[in-house]
Amino acid sequence: MWLLHETHAVRGDAQDAFDALLRDAWIPRVAETKGARVAYVLRHAHGTGPSYRLVTLTALEDAAAYQALATSPALRELAVQLDGLRHDVDAKLLEPLPWSPLQRIAPAAVPAAGADHELTLYMEDTVWPREGKLEEYVAKSGAHYAREMAGHESRGHAMLKVQGGFRTVFGSGRRREIVLWQKVVDPRLVLGLLTREVPPELTRPGTWMNDALALRDQWQSRLLRTTRWSPLA
Repeated sequence: MWLLHETHAVRGDAQDAFDALLRDAWIPRVAETKGARVAYVLRHAHGTGPSYRLVTLTALEDAAAYQALATSPALRELAVQLDGLRHDVDAKLLEPLPWSPLQRIAPAAVPAAGADHELTLYMEDTVWPREGKLEEYVAKSGAHYAREMAGHESRGHAMLKVQGGFRTVFGSGRRREIVLWQKVVDPRLVLGLLTREVPPELTRPGTWMNDALALRDQWQSRLLRTTRWSPLA
């Protein structure tokens, strides 16, 4: 499985029109492509980064599905219409890491149109491992980070639950880039993250926050909230 990850910089005065075109035309048309479905539509929460950003995750069964998507005349026409309502769009292809809980989204199981459900909050971390440390980061993030987060969850005080870990497909973006996809299970703890220093017990040797410094020290976090009409929540 591949995920087509797109960040849309939407025109503020065209947000409603962009939403409508994406929901009512783009998502159903993508569903007509064999092996492809728009799985998630999320908003970058205001106050946590650039304004009017929308993120879409499109599940692709294989490279053939991506080729069909990329060469569809009907989708190309819709893309031109969407371009008229946004400033830009950044895209990259992602594949699951070996330890990722999410290994596959079956396109046929994803609704072919927007759903109606409660909103879900996710934290998306984009990580850039140090030079020569990419493969080590992939291995140790599973053995250490994912295990540490699961431990927080088992003790009942987790802020996040790891849903998936991904890397860019070769040739589709920055090679040394990892994306961690995490569901916010306790928003109250996110407030603590914003208003207090990181507790010393979370940065001592043996914790991921400390030990991962040998592998990376630069990453970007975004709070993303599903739209009510995102096919999946």
